[in-house]
Amino acid sequence: MVTLQLRQLDVPPGQRLLLHDVSWAEFEAILADLGDHRRTRIAYDHGLLEIMTPLPEHEYFKQSISIAIEDIAEVLEQDYESYGSTTWKQQAQQAGLEPDNCFYFQNEALVRGKLTFDLDQDPPPDLALEIDITSKSLNRFPIYARLGIPEVWCYDQGALHIYLLQGDRYIESQQSQVFPALKIPALPALIEQYRGQGRLALRRAVRQWVRGQLP
Repeated sequence: MVTLQLRQLDVPPGQRLLLHDVSWAEFEAILADLGDHRRTRIAYDHGLLEIMTPLPEHEYFKQSISIAIEDIAEVLEQDYESYGSTTWKQQAQQAGLEPDNCFYFQNEALVRGKLTFDLDQDPPPDLALEIDITSKSLNRFPIYARLGIPEVWCYDQGALHIYLLQGDRYIESQQSQVFPALKIPALPALIEQYRGQGRLALRRAVRQWVRGQLP
């Protein structure tokens, strides 16, 4: 019944739909019904399911910060894997979500080349990216914590906040575990400075910014 209704639903950009009392089996069926080729993002927490559709502004900053992460890694010669908005879920934790992007750095060698994942066996991503242009109904931090993702970057209103997992909750930090030598919170100002100059100019600026912070 739920999946039949979802096929008829249209969640406009910037809007969200919150469903209550969704069982894990229904959650799995909804994921199958929505499919992989879609713009919506989902989050699931103990029977609550949120479905949202991002705005173009959301997608611009998601892409800009994601590309910056990749450029930083290349300058620092760090191997990484990026898995975009993969659905990460664990039934035992009654938790599931799709970050705006996610990366492996510390555990990259353990997942190199993998195309399917099971969090009962595989490590979670080392870094997740959340763009909060639109407010979300669900607090995603408890979901991330139960999935064991050690670092979350959250961009909101021109600021980039770093959160590190300590025990079962996240603590805000000025320093990234992935890139400890860099002043990551300064990235949004750099992106804004070069936003009108094109993608290539921004990428060159990010790489130069990284080199300028190295010993």
